[in-house]
Amino acid sequence: MDKTEKIISLLENGQHKEAIEEYNEVLKSGLPEEKFLLAEKLLQYGFLQEAISLFENLLLFYPGEGEIIVLLAEAYIDNDEEEKAILLLEEIEPDDPSYGEALLLLADLYQLQGLFEVSERKLRLAKDTLPDEPVVDFALAELYSSTGEMRKAAELYLEVLKVQEEIAGINIHQRLADCLSASGAFEEAMPHYEKALQSKIEINTLFGCAFTALQAGYNRTAIERFEELKLLDPDFHSLYLYLAGAYEKEEELEKALEAVKDGITQDEFNKDLYFFGGKAALKLGRQEDAEQFLREALALDPGFTEAALTLDKLLIHQERFADVIELMEAINIDEHAEPQFHWDAAIAFAHLEKYGKAAENYDKAYLYFKNNDNFLNDYGYFLIEEGKTAKAAEIFKELVRRDPVNEEYADLVERLSQNL
Repeated sequence: MDKTEKIISLLENGQHKEAIEEYNEVLKSGLPEEKFLLAEKLLQYGFLQEAISLFENLLLFYPGEGEIIVLLAEAYIDNDEEEKAILLLEEIEPDDPSYGEALLLLADLYQLQGLFEVSERKLRLAKDTLPDEPVVDFALAELYSSTGEMRKAAELYLEVLKVQEEIAGINIHQRLADCLSASGAFEEAMPHYEKALQSKIEINTLFGCAFTALQAGYNRTAIERFEELKLLDPDFHSLYLYLAGAYEKEEELEKALEAVKDGITQDEFNKDLYFFGGKAALKLGRQEDAEQFLREALALDPGFTEAALTLDKLLIHQERFADVIELMEAINIDEHAEPQFHWDAAIAFAHLEKYGKAAENYDKAYLYFKNNDNFLNDYGYFLIEEGKTAKAAEIFKELVRRDPVNEEYADLVERLSQNL
């Protein structure tokens, strides 16, 4: 057993004192080859400080040696000493055989610091230095993907695929599929997701495939992949809402509702699941269930406008006008940006014979719905009931202007004008 093997064996067996003694001997008087081999092994096994000391010692005897610099830089990086690594790597000359590898490391480091343009320059230099090395195209693709330049990234991933389908354990088909999907090329992405899944079933790839299939309109494929994902990892919370949506698109509302319920058991604080459940229950005619789902959504987020509007419409449909007002008070419509609430509140107050409140809300809603025929119709008839003939006449004149062939509006304008 040579010294390197002996030291590693001692460390693995917890004999640190003996290992350090042997290590110090190599550091002090070992041959360069011994120091290099031991440093590599120590770096591999995570004994960073010991590896750093050996590499630093070697650089004293071989200053500027690219291979040593790259390995020492890797040790610095693993030891969270990135600035030291950058300064060291920048010293490597372009004619050094390790120059390309140094550029790749520098690109990674600058990318981690958010210096994306500097990182790109380093990778472009690496491309010039290593024109036939797919890892450079891969690194550039990863950079562009991280900065949202998905089409550029996709082109480079395609170049990598001409040579190999995996780098550093990363499936290139999966990376390419993610980029294509993110750029809206859903149909182009699907074959690459399928190839990635043929290589390995992985939950994020499954989700990406299912989501992309849904966006491409392949609802059955989406359902199959989401269901497969659910079996593999039921805690993958994001799948349930999309699975419900896929079933809804296939008009399988019962299954959509079941997907919602399954999702809620995994993520009981997801307001969007309750909201979707409310809408699905409404389509199934289950108004009581719908109300419960919608109220749960609002309990989680009282400012959830879409849920409040949907519940509001349900209550108006059921002619539960007191409940409409109670809902409006709970969500504080005067602080809300949605003017529909004022229109609905006006309808409810009018039915409850609270005409002053109804008028107040109609006036507020008018600012936003003055070009909405349905609103003007409601408002006009309310004004007639309130005896506000002149204002009602103006409203119906506007409706006649917008719909000249409507005899009912024309007759109303004539009658109202006679009463002025």
